[in-house]
Amino acid sequence: MRHLVFLLVLAMSIPLSGCFVAVVGGAAASANAAHDRRTFGTVMDDKRLQLAAYDNFNKDKELALKNNVSIVVYNGVILLVGEVSSESLKQRAEERVKGFEGTRRIVNELQVGELEGFWSRRRDNTLTAQVKTGMLDIVDVEGFDPTRVNVTTAHRVVYLMGLLSHDEAERVTDVARNAGGVERVVKVFEYSD
Repeated sequence: MRHLVFLLVLAMSIPLSGCFVAVVGGAAASANAAHDRRTFGTVMDDKRLQLAAYDNFNKDKELALKNNVSIVVYNGVILLVGEVSSESLKQRAEERVKGFEGTRRIVNELQVGELEGFWSRRRDNTLTAQVKTGMLDIVDVEGFDPTRVNVTTAHRVVYLMGLLSHDEAERVTDVARNAGGVERVVKVFEYSD
């Protein structure tokens, strides 16, 4: 009888596990939004804009399948990073993400050249992690919260986005510049002061 009860409870919990993930995931998104200086509506608009941009971008199969492009959106600013094989594809990528409601500007930082390999992308991911970890040491700037900074790395170039004070932006930029292996830092900040 005990085995039958256990199996019944197990069978009933499987369909509910997705609900649990949705509730926990929703709570995590709300927690991040609580630290963000953007309004909750702006955060959701940025997510919607990013999805729409990726959707339209992916309709161009040559761009989507034969190039390495990442689309990052923060406060209506679309950042394109990665690599494409020609200048015309770089312009085409920008055209694919233009014209969406809520877009304030587009920063096209795509590199023209050979696609980076697996290990180069892993190195960029490591640099992103180093910068994010380094920001945890910024404790002397009142009100600074590292979750307010978006860090993206491509070709050893670190791109920083966020709504920060000038002091916060200076400190974050210093952290990024001093991470081992970073060749350049591009600031796409907006300032709160």
